[in-house]
Amino acid sequence: MRGDTPGQHHDWLDDDAGPVVRPYTVTGGRVRPVTGGFDLLAFVLAAPGAATSPDAAHFQPEHRSILAMAVDPISVAELAAGLDLVLGVVRVLLGDLLAAGLIAMYEPSSAAQFPDDDVLQAVVNGLRAL
Repeated sequence: MRGDTPGQHHDWLDDDAGPVVRPYTVTGGRVRPVTGGFDLLAFVLAAPGAATSPDAAHFQPEHRSILAMAVDPISVAELAAGLDLVLGVVRVLLGDLLAAGLIAMYEPSSAAQFPDDDVLQAVVNGLRAL
């Protein structure tokens, strides 16, 4: 580093946290996953032996952290919080792992399971009658 003197402060170094890496560097500048939508409430589960597979060795440490955390089902939101990464970054990383077959995704149930309007109207009418 030209012109740097010992003890000189760098913008990319946080004294408390160490080197700071911008989220877009983790994804290589990508903002969309190669596959999948990844709802916040979707569950991620690592494939058996995914963390130790030869395919996982080619991924970044963040990918391998996801595989380690997803040994048991875990939501996308919990992954982002546990990794202390932006949700968009986690979605891109999950897309990489899903495309490689190292994880399985289980999407939350659709809105089709909500009660229909007649049931909701009956509840509202019953509450008004109180």
